[in-house]
Amino acid sequence: MANADVNGTSLHYRLDGPEGGVPILLSNSLMSNLTMWDPQIEALTAAGFQVLRYDSRGHGQSGAPKGPYSIEMLAEDAVGLMDAVGWDSAHFCGLSKGGMVGQMLGSRHPDRVRSLALCDTSSHMGGGDTWDQRIAGARANGIASLVPATIDRWFTKSGQIRIPDEIEKVRVMIAGTPVTGFVGCCQAIKEMDQRETNKSINKPTIVIVGAEDSGTTPDQAREIHQAIAGSELVILDSAAHLANIEQAGPFNDALIGFLSRVS
Repeated sequence: MANADVNGTSLHYRLDGPEGGVPILLSNSLMSNLTMWDPQIEALTAAGFQVLRYDSRGHGQSGAPKGPYSIEMLAEDAVGLMDAVGWDSAHFCGLSKGGMVGQMLGSRHPDRVRSLALCDTSSHMGGGDTWDQRIAGARANGIASLVPATIDRWFTKSGQIRIPDEIEKVRVMIAGTPVTGFVGCCQAIKEMDQRETNKSINKPTIVIVGAEDSGTTPDQAREIHQAIAGSELVILDSAAHLANIEQAGPFNDALIGFLSRVS
């Protein structure tokens, strides 16, 4: 693992896989870190990909400067990290907030992305009062107070029973998120609207969503799919928001199958 100075902050990152492998950049969700992608690493590296994953601004071991942040800022961080490791372009896979960054890269920096995997995400969240309440709760009671409700949104009840060790790792990730980083990213998500700019994306794109995702719903995934010409849509059964963890096998099959077709 290493750190890079990018756009005025420090980004913590890790490279896995063969040197000279096909590059893919993974971007994490709100209240997680680069270890959320652990279930994908073995499958991606075995398929010949070199994987760059990082703790986004405000998360994990990256810097957490005072916000507000914006999705544009987070997309520039991704570009800056690729510059830091010497990548001209890469396939991109992002989940939730990471998928919002991917949409911005597709419209703002199309020369830097070879394809997009937009997972359990949305082009527009709205619901400003909900985000304000979460921000107020985190400031008043700490991030740990958000863990129970977040776990229930991110995983189905059956998933919580089936993969308890993975759920515990996610609990630790959520609780370890700095309040300043959480607040900055919430403000970015609250202000985001990419419904029109998504229509300009012309890169191969797959949209993946858990069938039981209540945070970024299948209908929101369909909206992205309909806006991006030629995109694919995959809905994973028995999965909620962190579909890459709850249904890692089917998620990996969908992602690597797509990458194999477009690489």
